[in-house]
Amino acid sequence: MSKVVLIFTGGTIAMEVDSNLHGAIPSLSPNEIVSALSGIDEFDNLIVHDFSRKPSPSITPKDMMDIGDLVNDFLSKDTIVGAIVIHGTDVLEETAFYLDTVVNSNKPVVLTGSMKNASELGYDGLTNLVSSIKVCMSPKSVDKGVLVVMNDTINSALEVTKTHTMSLDTFKSIEFGPLGIIDQGEVIYYRNVTHKKNNKFENKINDDTYLFKVYAGMDGHFIDYLISRNAKGIVLETLGRGNVPPMMLDSIKKAISLDIEIVLVSRCYSGRVLDTYAYEGGGRDLTNHGCILGGNYNGQKARILLMLAISNNYSHEQIINLFKL
Repeated sequence: MSKVVLIFTGGTIAMEVDSNLHGAIPSLSPNEIVSALSGIDEFDNLIVHDFSRKPSPSITPKDMMDIGDLVNDFLSKDTIVGAIVIHGTDVLEETAFYLDTVVNSNKPVVLTGSMKNASELGYDGLTNLVSSIKVCMSPKSVDKGVLVVMNDTINSALEVTKTHTMSLDTFKSIEFGPLGIIDQGEVIYYRNVTHKKNNKFENKINDDTYLFKVYAGMDGHFIDYLISRNAKGIVLETLGRGNVPPMMLDSIKKAISLDIEIVLVSRCYSGRVLDTYAYEGGGRDLTNHGCILGGNYNGQKARILLMLAISNNYSHEQIINLFKL
């Protein structure tokens, strides 16, 4: 029988409210969660792997790398048709995006979690898990890249982001909409990812790539500090189309002279950056100095991509081409 592997990393799906601490904490084991599916013949083909029991903010790039190795290992087995990573929602999109770049199989890989803990009315963990299993088992999900399944909605790891702190419908592809839905147990796809890249990286990553948001009146002190920390890469969530206050320029030029790669994305929720403006600190001025346009990636995904590119010894020109959509 073909198997689906469930890789549990932790998150709200495995939490209950502790009456003494007055808050949700990790409580449920993977087997306790999966036991709720017992007796359903459709789910007799599950392999449970207890990777960790971490809240989402505790997941590190090293964890993502280890999960990538684990997924690749499981998917290399003929008996495994797909993998589901059960994950906290805070950094779920980052792990999903990371896996999309390092998983070397076309078998379905799905990330899911829960917005409500097991003590709350409307606990969505089991519903999301069931939907993810159905997506993972569907032949339609082959070669779709890594998927995020929450609230009966299917999104691409390349496009999805967490948009709300508490809504069950928090994961959205703001610019492009979902890939599909699960309706009465049926997996339905509306479209494919039209801008999917074929870059597959060796599964290694560094912790010397940084991200921060640009704001009105900002100077170069943060960049100077990162230079002192021997940063390898910096992602700037810039203003609008890809612009920064001119007070940042000296530090940006210094970083680039030291071969630190600087990628520009926008702090806006949608739209791509472009070197439209040639004034001091404008996007054209920045690219003339050697900054790289980050397309319509958000900051957290651009950081993951830059980390991987640097770790895989991409040249400056290769990184420029990598971020072109």
